[in-house]
Amino acid sequence: MRAQTMKKTTSTPKPAAKKTPAAAKKAARPKKPQPLDAIIGADGLARPPWAAVDPLLKHYYDTEWGMPVRDERGLFERLSLEAFQSGLSWATILRKRDAFREAFANFDPDVVAAFGEKDIERLMSDERIVRNRAKILATIANAAATVRLRADGGLVALIWSFQPHTTPAPRTIAEIPTTSVESIALSKALRKLGFVFVGPTTMHALMEATGIVDTHLVDSHRRGSSGVWPRD
Repeated sequence: MRAQTMKKTTSTPKPAAKKTPAAAKKAARPKKPQPLDAIIGADGLARPPWAAVDPLLKHYYDTEWGMPVRDERGLFERLSLEAFQSGLSWATILRKRDAFREAFANFDPDVVAAFGEKDIERLMSDERIVRNRAKILATIANAAATVRLRADGGLVALIWSFQPHTTPAPRTIAEIPTTSVESIALSKALRKLGFVFVGPTTMHALMEATGIVDTHLVDSHRRGSSGVWPRD
């Protein structure tokens, strides 16, 4: 047998990838601390950080967010806008709300359910709204599902049937939940009925915005203002 000579090899570790100047600068930048509780405005009223600065968001928070929505068109609109908001800021959606209403026939489920390819092309070319084909198709599908649901009690009765027996009482932003047992169950129920873009987090946001739960901070002047839940 002929002996074979084996060469011993050693692996040289590769040098770590160097960060670009921009990446290094970003990594070194101290993180901006996030407010943990309500912010007292110049008017002396307490609001959560997301609604404390921008005038549009402040007005929305003071007059609409968390108030009960118990009509089909209103809930379908909120369901649709929450889906469009996925991955974006609510301020972006709120600024485009009037354009959304015009583009989607004021969120009339019967009209939207009948949208065809020409309507989809029209919406995809409308720079005033969020031009996301998947979300546009989801809104049309959800309109059709809303119409079908009328034969079994309707969208309002279904969504409100998931109202919990108690509501959170957060004192800091960190204590506000992003999902709940009820939002998970609602998401599953809607998906079985043909609704899309209705994940548990999106459904929890819908429940917060429409008064089904009250997640206003305990120190907020809006706590208990919906009439659905006591102030605590």
